Amino acid sequence: MRLGLCALILAGFAAAQDFPPGSRAPSIEYFPPEITTVYRGHAKPVQLQFRIASGFHINSNRPKQEYLKKTELKLDAPTDIAILKVTYPAGEDRSFPFSPDEKLSVYTGDFAVAVSVRPLKTVLPTKYAVHGTLKYQACDNAACYPPKQMPVSFEIKVVKDPNANKRRNPAQSPHAHR
Repeated sequence: MRLGLCALILAGFAAAQDFPPGSRAPSIEYFPPEITTVYRGHAKPVQLQFRIASGFHINSNRPKQEYLKKTELKLDAPTDIAILKVTYPAGEDRSFPFSPDEKLSVYTGDFAVAVSVRPLKTVLPTKYAVHGTLKYQACDNAACYPPKQMPVSFEIKVVKDPNANKRRNPAQSPHAHR
């Protein structure tokens, strides 16, 4: 069964190279978030929103079969901005006509990936751009298409923590000389 599914997927690669007139290529849209304000030294999640075109799906970040290409976000943050965690949504278990007895873990329609960013305490307060790539493989009900990469970027605005001086002010320390 798996060999037949692999052959079907590979055949889909060949068929997907040229789209017949009137057909449409699989597409994913990215909707960059508003600029997110983050305090120096503190973590904050940023939600990245994506939309898969109707009639298509992509494998989730945790496909059930190891030979399937997982959806993965790779980010390159500026120096002193840490990417702590990337959180993917759970996939939806669905079966398709090319393998009706096998459930695949996929994303369809709208989905969001959460990215936890933390600027170091010493970073200069200003705007920073985080760039990266969403790697995915789109499929329809009949075939899978060659894996693709989509550029992704978002901005964060790093500001000073308004409570940082209060914590460090020795005059407010219980041990301060009076």
